[in-house]
Amino acid sequence: MRLAAAVAVAVAVAVALGSALACTPAPRPVRLTEAWPASAGEYDAVTLAWTRTAILRGPYQQALELHATFQSPEWRAARAAHQAEIRKLAGAARDTLLAEARAAAGGDYEVTLVVTTYDRSENDLHRGARSVWRLALVDDAGVETAPVKIVRDRRPPEVQRAELPAVGDFATVYVASFPRTAAVLRDGARTIALKMWSSRGGVELVWASEQASP
Repeated sequence: MRLAAAVAVAVAVAVALGSALACTPAPRPVRLTEAWPASAGEYDAVTLAWTRTAILRGPYQQALELHATFQSPEWRAARAAHQAEIRKLAGAARDTLLAEARAAAGGDYEVTLVVTTYDRSENDLHRGARSVWRLALVDDAGVETAPVKIVRDRRPPEVQRAELPAVGDFATVYVASFPRTAAVLRDGARTIALKMWSSRGGVELVWASEQASP
């Protein structure tokens, strides 16, 4: 009963927090498509457009802060162009980097997760089925797909922060991979959602299509 009560409180607080944040500008809609963009966008702006944030508060403290960046074709193109600029690549070398990014876009769906938990021992997504957390990618029909793997990003923190501004002192970065059978990027798709939950409660992040009706 105590566990059930704690979960109920956590969910209620998460819902209340979501209502409180409703007055802030909502993330702009994005293009939920498999199509490779004709040109690469500005990396920071594209990353902001494809990143969603949620906070889960327990009875006494914040239990979870989650920033999730969906690695869409638009995001992969912007990141590859940004890397090419940093590395001063041009010509064939730049084209090769962009071609590799485009090929990667045809593989598993990938979502970069920046995770901070109040209890550091619960920041354990790399443990897979043994993690205290569960993840699911959800299409607009409500079909949930579990990740095929979650890998911890072991690059130096300064490298992570240069690419992901949400990385804080106590954050851990992961990349969650979901099979293409999820088919969340398709013609007519209206939303993509990512759910993350544990016995403490859960959060849901949503990417809405720019083609969806208000």
